Amino acid sequence: MEVKDKVVVVTGGGNGIGRALCERFAADGAAHVVVVDLEEDSARTVADAINGSAYGVNVRDEAQIAAMVADVESKHGRIDLFCSNAGIIATDGPTWWATSAPNETWQAMWDIHVMSHVFAARACLPGMIERGEGYFLNTASAAGLLNQIGDAAYSTTKHAAVGFAEALAITHGDDGIKVSCLCPQAVATRLIGEIKDGGTAGVDGVITPEDVASAVVQGIADERFLILPHPEVATYRERKTADYDRWLGGMRKLRRHFGNPTI
Repeated sequence: MEVKDKVVVVTGGGNGIGRALCERFAADGAAHVVVVDLEEDSARTVADAINGSAYGVNVRDEAQIAAMVADVESKHGRIDLFCSNAGIIATDGPTWWATSAPNETWQAMWDIHVMSHVFAARACLPGMIERGEGYFLNTASAAGLLNQIGDAAYSTTKHAAVGFAEALAITHGDDGIKVSCLCPQAVATRLIGEIKDGGTAGVDGVITPEDVASAVVQGIADERFLILPHPEVATYRERKTADYDRWLGGMRKLRRHFGNPTI
């Protein structure tokens, strides 16, 4: 799918990867770009710069997502591409066990990394299925294919995000629905903050949000399910499936090397 002349919605669009996606889609001739963010002022800043529209939405709230989708469809007739991109990060934290993060962190990760994708699809599918076409770009992470040392809640929910994207593609491919799952490693956004060289996620370098946007545009044009801005992830995934125990041993070695990383 080409984004030219398409109506596109991007959640988490006020900064980072989301902002880069909005800017790239607008530059590539999208008919309209809808910038959605918890921070409405940030969304409006991006929208004003690209002649788009802005919505302040908490993606943990299904009613807010549904209302936004209904409003966009009423104003623009359709949503061609929905980019479910909002995300957060935390850490296991002391005592650095896989169970150390509090329940509130686990719930927030589940709501934002999984249920927001479900809510978006639930709102958009009726119109897309009726038209016989539509596209979802769900942002997961390389952690959803591999793992993120020091953040069990992030890793677990990103695995679930990949699983839901697979389910969308399997269940609705025959309805004309396309799905891509975006799985980068370290990206220079405020999520990684001042962590030197991106920590364990940055072993293959920290790329820019614009690099990710370029990978997305190409991946969507190819209608490819997995979009890997860090191509090394494909090799790591192959090694994981070829010898799971060896891969786990290698990840334990990486954890020992970095200690208790924050990302």
